[in-house]
Order: sequence, then structure tokens, then C-alpha cells
Amino acid sequence: MIQLIYIHQHFPGGRHSLFLLLPTLLNAKVYLVSVGISDYRGTEDDLTLCKGDAEDVAALYKKNNNAEIILLTDKRATTTSVTQSMNNLFSKAKENDIVVLFYSGHGEQKGLYLYDKTLSFKTIVSIYDKLRCKNKMIFLDSCFSGSLRGKATIQQKDIVLSNNVMFFLASRSNEYSIENSWDFENSYFTHALIRALSGKADANRNRIITAKELFAYVSKHVKEYSNNKQ
Repeated sequence: MIQLIYIHQHFPGGRHSLFLLLPTLLNAKVYLVSVGISDYRGTEDDLTLCKGDAEDVAALYKKNNNAEIILLTDKRATTTSVTQSMNNLFSKAKENDIVVLFYSGHGEQKGLYLYDKTLSFKTIVSIYDKLRCKNKMIFLDSCFSGSLRGKATIQQKDIVLSNNVMFFLASRSNEYSIENSWDFENSYFTHALIRALSGKADANRNRIITAKELFAYVSKHVKEYSNNKQ
């Protein structure tokens, strides 16, 4: 089941709108770090579609001439490279700009399992806390990504969340995120997300995809793809 969480989001116009692919809006820029790992160290943790997930999300955002993108896959997606990329790229964002982290790969209860070790949710949030921009998004296509839910709704000793963050999570805290290469070239969540952001989620055809529209489209289709297993 898809999880959508707001942390006091204040998008222009007050409609929780995702202006992800509209470069003319307020001259806003989009800064994306897209991470996907299929080939982990050794072979037992390898996945099939995650590298392609990150590549396809990056390709989608490249259609926006105001988007700046860093793509990190497989052995390039270490904790150091991902945190440095987030710090360096996201620090460029001004007040009305948008920052986006996309991740596809293994997940753990406390964070994301990158090529070398786990990147904790605490570290990700600490990076987001420092940003000046109002519009911050995190798309996680990983097992147990819903573990972030409790941390996102209340402050805890080990993690404090800033305002203006949207978490869009592929699974519950005890649930797997499904990839099935027989059905699509992407995992269920990423396949639905890309189609949604490409315009399929724009239910009223006003060329603005709201968070509500995004959630409705992705949630519906992931349930259909997975026969209600995700």
C-alpha cells in the first residue's frame, strides 16, 4: 500500500501541487538526486529493476529544461556519494525551487541499504532540514519504506523532521516493494509513478498534478498490478 505523508507542505497556490515538470512556474528549478541499485556487492542481494527505475525517473525529469539531475546507480551509489550529492545539489535550491530524492533498492527499518552500507533516515532528514526551499519531496521505492511513517508524523529522540516535506513511500513498514520483470521494465511503484508524473495522474487536465491526484493514481494502479499484495 502506498504511503503519502505531508509535513506542513506549502506549495505555491496553496493546493499541495506538484509542479514537477512545469519549468515556467515562478522560474522554479528542480533538483533531483536519483538513486537505484540492482547490482549489490556479491550476488545474494542483487535486484533486477532498480537501476533502471532510477535511470527512467532521471530521464523523465530531463524533459524539464529547468531540472538539474544527479544519477547514481549500483557501485556509484555509496553512502558517501549519495549524501555528498544531496548536500551539494540541494544546497543550490532557492525558496521556490523543488528538491527531490528518488530511491529504488533494498530498504531497512531505519534507512536505505546502499551499495556499501545503510544510509539512515536520520541522515536524510538532517540534510533536508538545512534546505531553504519550501518544496521538498522524497520518493522511496523500497521494502519497509513505510517505517518512515511514524518518524514523519511525530518527533522522536533520534530524528526531527522539518516543515515542507512530502514523503511518498512504496510500502508499509512490514511490507515488500514488488519488482516483477515479467510485467514491466520497472517495479510496480516506479512504473505507476512515472506514468503518473507523465500526465496520467492529471485527472482534471489542468496541467498541474496535485499530491492528491498523484497518490490516487499510483495507489490504485500499484494495488491492481500486485493483486493487492502491495
